[in-house]
Amino acid sequence: MKRVVVGLSGGVDSSVTAHLLKEQGFEVIGLFMKNWHDDSVTISNECPWLEDSNDAMIVAEKLGIPFQVVDLSEQYKERIVDYMFAEYEKGRTPNPDILCNREIKFDVFMDIALKLGADYVATGHYCRKGEEIINGKPVYKLLAGKDNNKDQSYFLCQLSQEQLAKALFPIGELTKPEVREIAKKADLITAEKKDSQGLCFIGKVRLPEFLQQKLQPKDGEIVTIPSDFSQYTKSIPKFENKEAELNYFATKYSYQKEDGKVVGKHNGAHYFTKGQRKGLNVGGTKEALYVIETDVNSNIIFTGEGKNHAGLYRDVLFVANEEIHWIREDLTLQVGETLSVEARIRYRQALEKATLYKVATGLYVEFENKQSAIQEGQFVAWYKNEELLGSGVIS
Repeated sequence: MKRVVVGLSGGVDSSVTAHLLKEQGFEVIGLFMKNWHDDSVTISNECPWLEDSNDAMIVAEKLGIPFQVVDLSEQYKERIVDYMFAEYEKGRTPNPDILCNREIKFDVFMDIALKLGADYVATGHYCRKGEEIINGKPVYKLLAGKDNNKDQSYFLCQLSQEQLAKALFPIGELTKPEVREIAKKADLITAEKKDSQGLCFIGKVRLPEFLQQKLQPKDGEIVTIPSDFSQYTKSIPKFENKEAELNYFATKYSYQKEDGKVVGKHNGAHYFTKGQRKGLNVGGTKEALYVIETDVNSNIIFTGEGKNHAGLYRDVLFVANEEIHWIREDLTLQVGETLSVEARIRYRQALEKATLYKVATGLYVEFENKQSAIQEGQFVAWYKNEELLGSGVIS
């Protein structure tokens, strides 16, 4: 009998995951990951980890499976929290959920599971796993979940073949309503529980306060850039080759304070991210202001009026070599090769047609349509026919 360790989070998805595996005849063990200690920054009455671990325990009892809590808060702090601070300080926008899957659930947690003699680790992600024999050895595929509305493959875009080999995603074939229905029939306490929002396993953290603990507030200016700014309207040069063209379009606009007008104050450029609208508190404009760039060195936030402002849009992005990750190692592009794909730069974004171009220093992703708020530090993931082939950190 194969043994599988389920990451029970106290939510409905992981509860149903454990239930289905048990029905399929696996020997199931439930583990709750405790990743956070500091209650001072969580919104105390919303989804604290105690309540979640309690729900997970009740589900485990109901299913008749062994259960324990594992404390991974030290590794979580080192690998996720410290990384987030470092990224925000550089003026980049990290994605802690993707890192949490790569570094915690499918690394630290997986090691614990394997020490418990597990053959597999299962999570309640809405995605599917495929397998094909290529050149005589099994190749694992990460496929989108059946529920288009909930597909979570993007969050797993940094997994490796070794990690996928041992992973199971039992609810990937189901939709969220079907999952709730199964939980209700199985009389699981989490059937009606609402989905948790917020950082992976921290509960609802107030991000600004969380950041402010480490990143000191510094007063700076908000500058608004006109929509007819010269860089948006200048004529496009002739390029000697495709790489020069890609490099030109992947280069972000640069702004000086003189390029616009000062419209307000803020308390730290590192608290803001491209595409953000909330928290600027500047009135008197016809349309809402959006952050189009932050400069953490001069501590200026550059904004543009309206969500169609030219400063928000680009159609090419670049991923440096050390940040490229192929799940399908067998499909890795060599210098000079291209690949037509569909890609997204954030969770829940519809897939967009794009072409990958491999060059000596990295990988360009050229979108057919311009993308709003391409943000350094975020992940771009590329797909072909529902399969997530690889991903990278936008530079």
